[in-house]
Order: sequence, then structure tokens, then C-alpha cells
Amino acid sequence: MSIADGTLLMVVAIFALLVTGLPLAFITGLVALAFTFGWFGEMALPLVTTRVYGFVTEYSLVAVPMFVLMASLLDRSGIAKDLFNAMRVFAGRLPGGVAIQTVVVAFFLAALSGIIGGEIVLLGILALPQMLRLGYDKHLSIGVVCAGGSLGTMMPPSIVLIIYGLIASVSIAELFTAAITPAMLLMGSYIAYILVRCLKNPKLGPPLTEADREETFSNRWQALRAIIVPGLIAFLVLGSIYGGVASVTEAAAMGVFGVFLAVISRGEFSFKMLHASLNQALMTCGMIIWIGIGAAALVGVYNLMGGNRFISSVILGLDVAPIVILLVMMAILLVLGMFLDWIGVAMLTLPIFVPIVEQLGYSPIWFGILFAVNMQVSFLSPPFGPAAFYLKGVAPPSISLKDIFMSLLPFIAIQLVVLFALLFFPNLAMWLV
Repeated sequence: MSIADGTLLMVVAIFALLVTGLPLAFITGLVALAFTFGWFGEMALPLVTTRVYGFVTEYSLVAVPMFVLMASLLDRSGIAKDLFNAMRVFAGRLPGGVAIQTVVVAFFLAALSGIIGGEIVLLGILALPQMLRLGYDKHLSIGVVCAGGSLGTMMPPSIVLIIYGLIASVSIAELFTAAITPAMLLMGSYIAYILVRCLKNPKLGPPLTEADREETFSNRWQALRAIIVPGLIAFLVLGSIYGGVASVTEAAAMGVFGVFLAVISRGEFSFKMLHASLNQALMTCGMIIWIGIGAAALVGVYNLMGGNRFISSVILGLDVAPIVILLVMMAILLVLGMFLDWIGVAMLTLPIFVPIVEQLGYSPIWFGILFAVNMQVSFLSPPFGPAAFYLKGVAPPSISLKDIFMSLLPFIAIQLVVLFALLFFPNLAMWLV
């Protein structure tokens, strides 16, 4: 059997098993074992297990459970709720003000944790009922919560960027630096969209009344105090990385320590809360690690088969401009993101794509930013967009999955515009690096 036939058979096997509903980690692991024994025999198994061992013993991977734990503690404390209430004070009489404040709060939360699921659930509990109560358009409110919550893929300390850095063997600190401007560009684009729509039709996002503004905090100083704590935590994490004081892994531990102190100082700490946070962190990290193990085994055996050389020769052999090759890669990532979890997409495609990107003369740091934006699109994209299902779990019963996916279409369009802007104007991401 040729490598081309082997590639086709492997792809068909993966998608056929996905239809069965098996977890992706088991599917990739099963296909990896089948091809190892079928292509090489049992003697090749140690070569695949060596690759898996190299993945699970990567030191930088320790940052993932730290940031997940940080997000879990924030979810169970009142820090995020106070931050949201504080931002309501500054929303003013601007049409769409609460929607804009929701995007800004989502940006802050992304800078604190880099975890998307918890952020969308939190905003779905705090922000969505408020906007619906104030008469905001249902579709605008839903889109703001999901799109704002997905900023965690871009804003440091993004778990997506950490995994990309591990796979691509590039500096995670440089990825974080490059991601700041695109993350702000996405936030600004969401805010501009909300402003344009609400200024054109104020009924979509009625401004706050005087009573609503006074309902949150008695004065602006109290609101400012609620912003200081999350601001200090974000500065502790990102400032230590950019200042060269700590590595990403050490900064993650410092972030957990900062959130832990904040929770204790607010009198919200309990062993029940700690147990629930640790349990959530272990479950999330277990999912990431198992998908990583299966994908590492699959990519390992595929590379042994010569698959990486085959894909590289096919793509680089195309008589087209390098930008067209990048567009093809973006299209593949977008399609895979509609059906697979982001960690699976990363593990399966990046070991093949990143060397090709480097051979084309492009920066792997810049490609990492493109990948992160692409995965942000995948979080919203039907039919399996995770953001929609996260929000459905906490949304009022009257809001259907169809309502959620229809609401996300304008924000997906905004994300694609930003993706193409970064693709054709790399300096938008690279000027800080």
C-alpha cells in the first residue's frame, strides 16, 4: 500500500469512528495502534510510545492545569460577578452599553484565565439575563456572550497558544506578545459592531436608566475597587512573563496563588470550593492530556509511515503562490474545527503544517496567531460549536440551539474578517514581537 492510500484510509477510519460517538482520544489512539501493527508490526510500538512519553513529560505543559485551576477558582468566587457589576457603572447612557461592557469584562476574564467554557457559562449566568431584562435584542445578547467568551483563545494566557507553542517548539512568551494586538482588534471589532447596530437602532440595546446605574454600586469608587483585584491578578501573570521575572509555567502558579489570596481575603474560601475547583481542573486537564496522547501516537505513526514528507511534497509541489497554500491550510482548519475539538485539530494538523509554514519562509509565531483566531471561529461554528452548547446549558428554556447558532453568524463573519486581515497584514500581530 502506498502512503497516499494509507493517508486516505487513515482519514476515512477517523471520520468513520467519529460517527460512532467515541471520544476523539480513543479514536486517534485506536487508529494509531491499528496502523502501527498493520504497517510496521509490533516491533514499531516502542517508537510510538516514545513520542507519547515526550509529550506528557513536557515541562511547559504544567502551565495548563495551573491556568485551568485559576479559572475554576474565579468561576466559584464573586470576583467576576463584582467585575461585571462594576463595569455596569461605567456603561452610562450609551446604546448597547451593557453589551459593550460584557465584551470588556470577557476580555478581562480572558486575561485572567484563558479558559473559554467557564467564561461563556459565567457570562451566560451574569450578563445574558441582564441584557434580556433591559430589553436587549435576543440575538445580539446571545452573540455578545458567546463571541466575548471565546476571546480566551486569543488573549494571553491562552491555553490554545500554550499547546501551539509546545507542538511548534516556539516561545510561548512571544506567542503571548504577538496575540495582544489581535485580541484587542477582535474586542474592538465586536464593540464597533455593537455600537453601529445600536446607534442605528437603539431598540436593539436600550441605554441604562438612572435607576439601573444606581442599582449596582453606590458610587464609582466601589466600582473601581472591584476592578482593581482582577487587574492586579492579570498584571501578576502577564507582567511577570513580559518582564522576564518568570516563565509561563511559573507565572501560571503565581496566578493561582494570586487568585487564592483574593478568594481568602474576600472571605469566600471553603474546602468544598477548593475540592470542586480541583475536580474541575483535573477533569479538564485529563481531557486535554488524553486527546494529546491519542493524537501524538497517531501523528507519530503517520510520520513513521512517511506521511509528513508526503503531505509536504504534495503541498509544496503545488504551482501556486505561498499565500494560496496558507489559504488552503486555513480552509482545512476551519472545516476540521466544525467537527473536532481544538486540541484534536492542533495535535493532528500542526506537526504537519508548521514545518511547511517554515519552509515557505513564514514565521511560526505569526501562524500560531492565525491558528488561534481560526480556533476561535471553530468555537462558534455549527454544527458542533462548543460555545453554543456551553450557553445552552445556562440559557433560558425559550432560547433554542437554532437561536444561538443564528445569533453567532455576524460574529463569525467578524472573526473571519480579522483572520484575513492578519493573514494579509502580518505586522498587525508581529509588530510587538
